[in-house]
Amino acid sequence: MLSSAFDFEYLCNLVREKSGVVLDLHKDYLATLHLSPIVTQAKFESLAAFVDFLKQSPFGQFHLQAIEALLINETSFFRDRYPFEVLKSLVFPALIQSRSAQKTIHIWCAACSTGQEPYSIAMLIREAFPELLSWQIWIIASDFSSLALDRARIGKYTTLEINRGLTSELRDRYFQQTGQSWQAIDKIRQMIEFRQLNLIESWHSLPQMDIIFLRNVLIYFDLETKRSILNKVQHTLQPDGYLFLGGGETTFHLSSRFEAVRNQTSLYHRLRNAGSNRLLAD
Repeated sequence: MLSSAFDFEYLCNLVREKSGVVLDLHKDYLATLHLSPIVTQAKFESLAAFVDFLKQSPFGQFHLQAIEALLINETSFFRDRYPFEVLKSLVFPALIQSRSAQKTIHIWCAACSTGQEPYSIAMLIREAFPELLSWQIWIIASDFSSLALDRARIGKYTTLEINRGLTSELRDRYFQQTGQSWQAIDKIRQMIEFRQLNLIESWHSLPQMDIIFLRNVLIYFDLETKRSILNKVQHTLQPDGYLFLGGGETTFHLSSRFEAVRNQTSLYHRLRNAGSNRLLAD
């Protein structure tokens, strides 16, 4: 029986040690839901037997599969809408002006999951700023999960996933139907570089970023991990760059280096003293 008693606390500690993500100890049903396919495929007698195997074995592929299965991969196209409106109305116009000499913009989508966020940014650029197509636009999208990144690179989504945030016009312009799925066409897939990256480890491979999307990520970390990540963000973000967090996330009490900027529809963050005429929201 797959749902026999198992050591969920061990799984929580494993996920926290390797990814920094803190799981709710009361949500052990998530392990039954997400690990059962692995248990069945690997022919373990039960989830408890699988967890016992993990506890007794050196860290390996099964441990990694378990961690990836337990991590949250919730995303959608143009999620929450407002950050993308700010990109269109304020951020890209400002960067077009300030980066006109070098004609290069670096964008990083951290914890990109299955790729809807970076594809949304790529579509926005093609729709609203065709002049940027002659620039060097680097969209780097990273995630802890190799499985999520494999899906993101392929860019293939179910009709349900496509309908979450994507208009029929954008769908027809940037995706091709293949059976019951829709796949991103080459010209937007080629705009994105997908990389596996663990946010609690080194970011030294990343260039300095003009825009960082770190949305709906910090909520899964403990206080010290949040502070550590924001410390690394401040060294990765250009002095006049833009940081986007999730709607329920803030730098308040976590880092004094950032200030929150509120416009009519949304909130974003910048490094202090990076510009003028900004309204502090934190």
